[in-house]
Amino acid sequence: MDSREIKSPEVLPDTPASVESNTSRSHRRKRLGLYFLESDDRRTALGGGYTSCGATPVNIHGKPISDFTMSKTGGWIAAFFIFGNEMAERMAYFGLSVNMVAFMFYVMHRPFESSANAVNNFLGISQASSVLGGFLADAYLGRYWTIAIFSTIYLVGLTGITLCGTLTILMPNQDKCDQIALLLGNCEPAKPWQMLYLYTVLYITGFGAAGIRPCVSSFGADQFDERSKDYKDHLDRFFNFFYLSVTVGAIVAFTAVVYIQIKHGWGSAFGSLAIAMGMSNFVFFLGTPLYRHRLPGGSPLTRVAQVLVAAFRKRNASFESSEIVGLYELQGKRSAIQGSAKISHTEDFRCLDKAALKLKEDSLDPSPWRLCTVTQVEEIKILIKLLPIPACTIMLNLILTEYLTLSVQQAYTLNTHMGHLKLPVTCMPVFPGLSIFLFLSLYYSVFVPLSRKITGHPHGASQLQRVGIGLAVSIVSVAWAGVFEGYRRHYAIQHGYEASFLTPMEDLSAYWLLIQYCLIGIAEVFCIVGLLEFLYEEAPDAMRSIGSAYAAVAGGLGCFAATILNNIVKSLTGDLEKRKPSWLSQNINTGRFDYFYWLLTVMSVINFCVFLYAANRYQYRKKQVTETREQTNVQTTIKEGP
Repeated sequence: MDSREIKSPEVLPDTPASVESNTSRSHRRKRLGLYFLESDDRRTALGGGYTSCGATPVNIHGKPISDFTMSKTGGWIAAFFIFGNEMAERMAYFGLSVNMVAFMFYVMHRPFESSANAVNNFLGISQASSVLGGFLADAYLGRYWTIAIFSTIYLVGLTGITLCGTLTILMPNQDKCDQIALLLGNCEPAKPWQMLYLYTVLYITGFGAAGIRPCVSSFGADQFDERSKDYKDHLDRFFNFFYLSVTVGAIVAFTAVVYIQIKHGWGSAFGSLAIAMGMSNFVFFLGTPLYRHRLPGGSPLTRVAQVLVAAFRKRNASFESSEIVGLYELQGKRSAIQGSAKISHTEDFRCLDKAALKLKEDSLDPSPWRLCTVTQVEEIKILIKLLPIPACTIMLNLILTEYLTLSVQQAYTLNTHMGHLKLPVTCMPVFPGLSIFLFLSLYYSVFVPLSRKITGHPHGASQLQRVGIGLAVSIVSVAWAGVFEGYRRHYAIQHGYEASFLTPMEDLSAYWLLIQYCLIGIAEVFCIVGLLEFLYEEAPDAMRSIGSAYAAVAGGLGCFAATILNNIVKSLTGDLEKRKPSWLSQNINTGRFDYFYWLLTVMSVINFCVFLYAANRYQYRKKQVTETREQTNVQTTIKEGP
C-alpha cells in the first residue's frame, strides 16, 4: 500500500494552539486535521482519483482544453452569448408574471385573488424546482446540455401559451363581458379542460425555467480562467453584467410586451415572448464553439447519502480511540470527485467527519458507503454552512412578490400620467428595472470607489456585506411603502373615493410609488448579485449549479411565503359574516395595505438581525484554506520532530 500517514503524538508540544486548548473545553478536542491519511486505496467505483486538477475547463467532448485553445475560448465574448439567453428567459418570466394575472382575470374569467395565487404558485414552483436543474447539471448533463434541453422545453411551453391566447376554442365566451360583469362575476367562466390546458403549458414553461435558472449564471462564470490574476475582478463584473441582462429582459417585458398586448392582443404578446426565446436559443447554440465546460461530478445526492450512511455506521467510534488510522483522502492532487479539486479539512460538524474516519478494522478496499474522502465530507459541510445566507433572502423575495400585485393595485387608484403620456398600470413594475439599470451603470464609477475608502475591500464590499446592504435597503423600501399607503388611503377616503377603488385620483400621482420601486431595485442589485457571486465562489466545484439553485429556491419560497402570508392575513383580519374587510381587501380603500406593509417591515427587521448573526459566524472558504495551511505547517513540524 502506497500511503502517507500523519498522526498527532500522544502529547502535543507547547504550541500556542495547545496552550489555548488547556483553557477551553471546545479547544481540548483533538483537531482532526492532525489525523490525516492519504492513500491510493479506493475501490474503482470512485476511480482511484481524477488526475485533472479540480474544475479544469474542458471542451464539449469532455477533453481538457490546451493553453492554445484556451485563448480562443471563454472570456467575455462567450459570456455575451450566455447573456442573450438569460435576457430572453427573464423577459419571458417577467412577461408572464405581469400579464398572466390579468389574462386569467380578463380572458379566462377567474377571480382576481385566485388568479394572483395561481401565478404566485407558478412562479414559486418554477424557482423552487430549480434544484432539479442544478442536480442534473452537476451530476450528469453538465451546464451546457442542461441549458440546451430546458431552453427547448421553455420554448414549447411558451408556444402552448401563445396558442391559448390566440385560439378562441381555448378561451371561454367573451360576449357580454364588460368590466362591470367581470367585477360581479357574471362572465362565463373557463371550462375545466381549458384551465387544465392553460395550467399544463404554464407549468411546462415553469419546468423549462427551472432547468435554465441555476445553470446560466454558473455557466457564464465558468468562462473565466481561475488561474488569471484578474479572475476575481472578471467574476465580480460578470455577475453585475449578468444581472444587468436580467434587468434589460424585465424592462422589455414591462414595456414592449405590455404595449404589444394593448395594441395587438394577448396572442401577439405571448407570441413575442416565444419568438424572443427562440432567437435566444439560436444565439446560445451559435456560441457553442466558444464555450468552456466543466465535467459533471456524478450524483451529489449519492455522495451526500454515502457521507450520512458512513457517518451513521461509525457513530459510536470515538475520535480518541487508538483504533483510528486517520481521516481518509486520496494521495496528491487527485480528487475522488470528477470536476472537483480537493477541499481542505475543517473542524465544523465533527459528527460528519466520522464518515472519513479510517479505522484499523476497515479493509484495504473499503466501500464508499463505509469510508468517504475528506473532500466528500467537506462538500456536505459547505452545503450546510451555505444554507442560512440564501434562507435570509426569502424575505426580500417575499417583498418583491407582494410588490408585483399590491403596488399594481395601488397604481390603479392613482394618476399615471407623465405629462401628456398616460402609462398603463401594468408598466409600473418597469421602474425597479430602470433603477437597477441606472445603479449598475454607476456602480463601478461611484459606489465602488466610495465604499472602498470605507471598507478597504478591493470591490467596495464583500459578498456578504452586499447581501446585507440589500436587505437593509429593502427594509427602507417597504417602510416607505407603508408610509405612502397610509397617506394614499387617507386621501382617498377624505376625497370621496372610498367605494371607487378603480377610479384614478387625478390629484395624486402614481409616481410617488417610484420611491419604493427604486429602493427595492437597489436592494435587488446588492442582495441578489452578491448572493449569486457568493454561492458560485463558496459552493463545492462539483456542486456549483446546486449552489446557484439555492438563490432560485429562495426566490420560489418567497413566492410561496407570499401566498401563505396573504391567506393568513385575510383569515385573521377579515370577517365575511360581519362584513369586515380584511387588510388585503380587493377594495384597497377599505382594506389596510399600510398595516400589511408595516407587518412586512417588522418581519424584514427580524430577518435582517438573523442575517447579521449568520453572516458574522460564516467563514469564507479562503480563510479556511489559510487556516489549513497553518495546520499543515504544524503537522510537518510534528512529523519531522526536533
